[in-house]
Amino acid sequence: MRRHSTANWNRLQLRGSAKRNYPLFEKGKETEQAAKKKKSTEPLKIWSWNVAGLRACVKRGGHQLIRESNADIVSLQETKCAEFPNEINALDEYKYKKLLVSKQSKGGYAGVALLSKEKPVRVDVGIGDADFDEQARYIQAEYPNFFFVVVYVTNAGQKLVNLQKRARFDELLLEKLTALDQRKPVVIGGDMNVAHQEIDLRNPDTNRNKTAGFTDQERDAFTRLLDAGFVDVWRARNPETTGAYTYWSYIGNRFSNNIGWRLDYFVVSQRVFDDVNDCDILKEIRCSDHCPISMRIKFE
Repeated sequence: MRRHSTANWNRLQLRGSAKRNYPLFEKGKETEQAAKKKKSTEPLKIWSWNVAGLRACVKRGGHQLIRESNADIVSLQETKCAEFPNEINALDEYKYKKLLVSKQSKGGYAGVALLSKEKPVRVDVGIGDADFDEQARYIQAEYPNFFFVVVYVTNAGQKLVNLQKRARFDELLLEKLTALDQRKPVVIGGDMNVAHQEIDLRNPDTNRNKTAGFTDQERDAFTRLLDAGFVDVWRARNPETTGAYTYWSYIGNRFSNNIGWRLDYFVVSQRVFDDVNDCDILKEIRCSDHCPISMRIKFE
């Protein structure tokens, strides 16, 4: 996809991106202890973003926005690169970085990445199907009290040519997530490539069962995921809100006319939904044809 430049990133004011300010004491030891205590009681901040090419996103200042977000965990999709750009490697606050590279098109296709300030207990990759795993679409990170999943769900394609493959991916994803949920709560951040409800896209009537992401099959698969014990965080917190999208095609004036789709989601285990502090769509950030989404959650 073609990208357009966006100027003057310094003007962007991200909701919830202010740096943490710890109380100061005369003794350095007291300052450090106060900082640790405050940090341990703060919610975990998570970003998810389909960057539509990580190198291109970095050229538009995407790495600066990630740093300014002060997110503890960052999920990136459609990275389309064989290695992290230097600007991402320079984000030293993220002690753990994992880039999953597609074996197709020399890494210039699909791909996902995880940036984490805390090193996970364990990281696994792949959804369990050789074809999908060659495309680098799934990272699973285990933390002490939850699993975090980075996912870039396969697209059904033009004229729905890959709809059967999409059904297989949805089936495997459901199996994975329900198995994890038996062990610990699960947090998913990614591009699910589906507009679940009619209010999740601008033109439902002209796209129903004609366009990838809005077929009955894909929507029903997402419903089955929710019925299995998961919650679409943003929609559950904003059940009647319309016109809230995360993707706008570059064709025409889709963004300025807000002709978009909500394809990017945080999905969590039902039992931790009440632990969510907030969930936002960061529409003002235009480094990609998708905008980031942000969530804060404090596991009680």
